[in-house]
Amino acid sequence: MKKSVKISIVCLALLLVLALGAELALGWFAYSRLTEGSGLLSGLREDNAGLRGDLTGIRTEVSGLQGSVALMQSQLEDMIQAAQAPEDPAQEDDVTIYGSYRIRSTLPISDAYKSGDRSGLSDKEKETLDMAAAILAEIITPEMDAYEKEVAVYTWMTENLGHDEGLLPVIPRTQADCDNPYGVLKYHNAVCVGYATTFRLFMQMLDIPCMVVHNTERYHSWDLVQLDGGWYHTDIYSDAGRASFNHFNLTDTMQSMNQSWNTEFFPPANQTEYCYLARNAREEDDLYHIPAALREAIDAHDNHLALRFDSSLREMDARVAELMLDNIRDRVAYGALSDTLYLDWSWMSLEDGWLLSIRLEWYDSGEDPEPEEIPDEAYEKSYEAVEEAFGDLEDNSGEVWWDSADDLSLYAEGGRG
Repeated sequence: MKKSVKISIVCLALLLVLALGAELALGWFAYSRLTEGSGLLSGLREDNAGLRGDLTGIRTEVSGLQGSVALMQSQLEDMIQAAQAPEDPAQEDDVTIYGSYRIRSTLPISDAYKSGDRSGLSDKEKETLDMAAAILAEIITPEMDAYEKEVAVYTWMTENLGHDEGLLPVIPRTQADCDNPYGVLKYHNAVCVGYATTFRLFMQMLDIPCMVVHNTERYHSWDLVQLDGGWYHTDIYSDAGRASFNHFNLTDTMQSMNQSWNTEFFPPANQTEYCYLARNAREEDDLYHIPAALREAIDAHDNHLALRFDSSLREMDARVAELMLDNIRDRVAYGALSDTLYLDWSWMSLEDGWLLSIRLEWYDSGEDPEPEEIPDEAYEKSYEAVEEAFGDLEDNSGEVWWDSADDLSLYAEGGRG
């Protein structure tokens, strides 16, 4: 074979080898890119699934926000409607609060209590009278003066008109009678009008002059009580659940910090003799005693602390007091008492100085009491009743729900599956 032919064959072989190598390289490159693309696609699918989950969560949150916005819009519309209503009527009764709750006279019940003649009352009014009379018989004694009687009624209402617990709540799933003494005393189902009219009923039964006041915007109501010729504002609703006395027997100046009302119709309240906070306030002349006084109140598990300062108190002094109180509240909120105590306070103007009212709201940090155990006999009878009616049914796994009353007991306690 000629030398030139051999060289041609060798060159051709080299070209074939190079071509094959190039194809293998291209194949490997394509495979690598395909593998990378597959991983990328898998990652994109996972990201997409995550995004779908996030979108579902966002949709849920948006739905909840829409519900909250709808509720706020409804409440705002009610307040706008109340604000646009005709001029505030100069009267006590037959006034509608928040567009739904009506202040009604309680005189027929109190008059029947004092006269002993119940013939003119309806069955509901008679039941209301019986409930109210039983409470007064429990908390009022003959030696009490008018102020002590008012304190007794206030304390009973704020401490006893709370929510019931358990599976069978006394509070009905309705707003019926929540604005009158019948609903308040029987169901503890009350709005501010219910608290105000119930408190007035008690005062009228005790021969203590009392009026139900409504604010100018007609979304809230409370009471005016007369003691020794002087009138005082008492708002049971705002103190419900705790006898803090923060809204008990306030002056016009104190009440006007939160509310406005028809001062031309309702009598002025400008005395502090029977204001509980002013009456029981500690005289204080050193601003820097506030922390020690508050610590003492906390250690004693008190519900409130009232400190009276004279008229020399300056704006800068009040700011320093606020600084100390904010510091204390932070220490309580993030310390050992975080689940037990909440602090709040307000300043009230007095004729001869200032009153610092500090509210101590205590929470039950203990565990809920264990519910009463279901008797074995009840377990047996419940098992037999269910077995008789549904014994032929199986769950999706093909297993019976339970095989005996013992299994039923475990199932009721969460032991099944």
